[in-house]
Amino acid sequence: MELLCHQARRTTSVAWPADVDQRLNLLVRAAAAAGEQTSRAQLLAALVTAVRVDPDHLAELLHRYRRLPADALADHSSHDFPSVRAPGPRRTR
Repeated sequence: MELLCHQARRTTSVAWPADVDQRLNLLVRAAAAAGEQTSRAQLLAALVTAVRVDPDHLAELLHRYRRLPADALADHSSHDFPSVRAPGPRRTR
């Protein structure tokens, strides 16, 4: 049986607010605190597969997101979660 997480990869470029990006980093750190070794891409894939395909539900999620105040996610560094490798290519010395 082939697992979904092992299927061929697609690259997706996402442009979103910096605070949303920081929130994703926080979620990866929270997963690490639970003992999970994961990546931003794998976490996003898990979140996408977890949402039910229901037009009304999706509309509700979008409306809720679009009404969030600018400072809604401001608290993204005060959690005591482990550090994880920053996204992107590693620097070479």
